[in-house]
Amino acid sequence: MKKSLITALAVLTLFSCKNETEKTAENSKTEIAKFSSDVEESSVIYEVNIRQYSPEGTFKAFTKDIPQLKELGVKIIWVMPIFPISQTKRKATGGDDSKFASEMPKEEQHKYLGSYYAVSDFKKVNPEFGTIEDFRNLVKTAHENGIYVILDWVPNHTGWDHVWIKEHPEYYSKNTKGEIIDPVNPETGKSWGWSDVADLNYDNQGLRSAMTADMLHWIKNENIDGFRCDVASNVPLDFWQQAIPQLRKQKNIFMLAEAWEPELLKEGLFDMAYGWEAHHTMNRIAQGKNTVKDWDKFMAEDAKKYEANDILMNFVDNHDENSWNGTIKGRLGKGEEAMTALSYVMPGMPLIYSGNEYGLNHSLKFFEKDSIPKTKGKDWGLRAKLGKLKAENPALNGGKNKAKYTRIKTDDDANILAFVREKDGKKVVYMANFSNNPINTKIGITGEFTNYMTGKIMGLNEKQVYTILPFQYFILTNN
Repeated sequence: MKKSLITALAVLTLFSCKNETEKTAENSKTEIAKFSSDVEESSVIYEVNIRQYSPEGTFKAFTKDIPQLKELGVKIIWVMPIFPISQTKRKATGGDDSKFASEMPKEEQHKYLGSYYAVSDFKKVNPEFGTIEDFRNLVKTAHENGIYVILDWVPNHTGWDHVWIKEHPEYYSKNTKGEIIDPVNPETGKSWGWSDVADLNYDNQGLRSAMTADMLHWIKNENIDGFRCDVASNVPLDFWQQAIPQLRKQKNIFMLAEAWEPELLKEGLFDMAYGWEAHHTMNRIAQGKNTVKDWDKFMAEDAKKYEANDILMNFVDNHDENSWNGTIKGRLGKGEEAMTALSYVMPGMPLIYSGNEYGLNHSLKFFEKDSIPKTKGKDWGLRAKLGKLKAENPALNGGKNKAKYTRIKTDDDANILAFVREKDGKKVVYMANFSNNPINTKIGITGEFTNYMTGKIMGLNEKQVYTILPFQYFILTNN
């Protein structure tokens, strides 16, 4: 009898513990409204570089700051790759003369952490960032604050330590000697120089199944809300046609392609692509290499290239631009604030990269530990104000049911950019002088508006001449 009683109590205890574990897992999946196209209309997307976000470089350090991202209008967090990084061929420097950590002095090798995009396991987290429980808390905290989380996914290649290298070498591209190779530029047939990663071969159906299964793992088990897919256009389109419908069966997800190709936005595949041409045009105008006429040309070409319900991501910065092409201030100079504002008020979805909100003004190291500034100032205030307008005014809707964009005529269409966004009776007017000289011009619109940045009333009359100072801009709303 005594033995039976002990056994019964043991079973009861185990059952109770199991129930508590299940409850804990259940509670970790904090509910958030299903992702919908309505979210895309008014969202700001935030790219977080966990390694460089804080001195600690951990999930925990970022998670505590998530609630304040709501002040910036952030509705989607894109987390740069969180996976373990391969040790084999771990990079220490980039560029044409890139070196591996193993080529550096032995006493320095430990500081070279490698590229986030050289993944050794798609189903684990980088221990430098913390544990899977820490990541789960990040997702939970974001969801509690009404923010969706998408993972940076690397489908084009793996690191050289990935288990597939040994167990499934058939998943990889090989040269005539049968050796696995790093990725090749399909246009030139030459290596991209990404020597720290091994190229995947999507002719192999086993690879397609394995890659899709690993993506499903994060949706099913870790409650994420979608993916930003690295170099998405280098992966065959028919893989996305196979995989994305399977992902969407599990959950309403948001898919961002690091690509510009319009076909990736068709058939319910990706929700958003990169607005590369807008980015490059903004840089060139600010640097005096292009004029506003080039902006008009780009907008007209995009209108032909993309369908009305296609969404592009607008950015003045991201991890690649910051680390390899210089800071926002370095690229945009005096035009920094006007171009940042433009990225919010033009059609599409604006991006904030870690540190932009704090006035980041140095190129973050890519393969080593670094950190962003964390003092709120005018950059935080600017993005908070722009984020609020984006979130609340339908005239800035930039999704599948975006607000209309109409160019406004001026006397100097080479240097003055003026346009109106309009939807549901609401209007937002943007005007900017993208030159180094004051310009006197008429603006082809009449009406009473509020200067959104100052709160002052501003009447416009198309017959009146206005003086706009160098790189001065206005955002006006109708009452």
